[in-house]
Amino acid sequence: MHSEQLLSQAERRIARRDAEILLAAAWQRSRAALLARAEESVPGDVAARFNAACARRAAGEPVAYLLGRREFWSLDFEVTPAVLVPRPETELLVERVLQRLDAAPARVADLGTGSGAIAISLALERPAWSVLGSDRSGDALAVARRNGARLVADRIEWLTGDWYAPLGARRFEAIVSNPPYIAADDPALGGDGLAHEPHEALTPGGDGMSALATLINGAPGHLVPGGWLFLEHGATQGAALRDALVARGFTHVTSHRDLAGHERVTEGCWPR
Repeated sequence: MHSEQLLSQAERRIARRDAEILLAAAWQRSRAALLARAEESVPGDVAARFNAACARRAAGEPVAYLLGRREFWSLDFEVTPAVLVPRPETELLVERVLQRLDAAPARVADLGTGSGAIAISLALERPAWSVLGSDRSGDALAVARRNGARLVADRIEWLTGDWYAPLGARRFEAIVSNPPYIAADDPALGGDGLAHEPHEALTPGGDGMSALATLINGAPGHLVPGGWLFLEHGATQGAALRDALVARGFTHVTSHRDLAGHERVTEGCWPR
């Protein structure tokens, strides 16, 4: 059977783009090379791997987990079911930190680092920064460490612990986090992809605000005067976060929209 026939069959169960990516991976060739040779016969072992991957994708497993990698900030990150799949909207979080802080030496903490995508992207963009990534999941930190070793030569300090607990008395010029923020009763949690991602990294329970509140309330004890807190959040949570940051004493509180037009990142400055 040639590749176009296999792809057409797979389209009955999964999206065409996903099928092309999975077949290219099973055949160990680029997607462009695959499409350029649409009439080429597919070896039996390749077809078997492809069909197995399609079955898993049809059951809702993210393509990133099937491939074991995901691109973020133009970098290739290892991902496993121990970490969230890095998403394009989170690149806005990286952009905001880079825009607020210049290239001078600075201390930056990424809390709930998961795959390490945010911390590693910042470290690569700002070689003079001292970047720390923390997570309470040892399995997630193992993934982050492998990504860090491959992409930034172990320049990042990795700590195990929940939010501010592993930081001690340290203070930073910036604290950044993409915490769990989905409400516990949001039907999206059972939808395509999310059902296979680590539940505790998606929702803190309740209305989804508890982790964000913890980060806001604890930040002043770990920011230098003039330091910044950057938080990713849900599309409808921006107003509540702005109110919470102002109530806690932050200034220059602003929300920023992602490419879909949703408020996605809110930041505030701890006054000097």
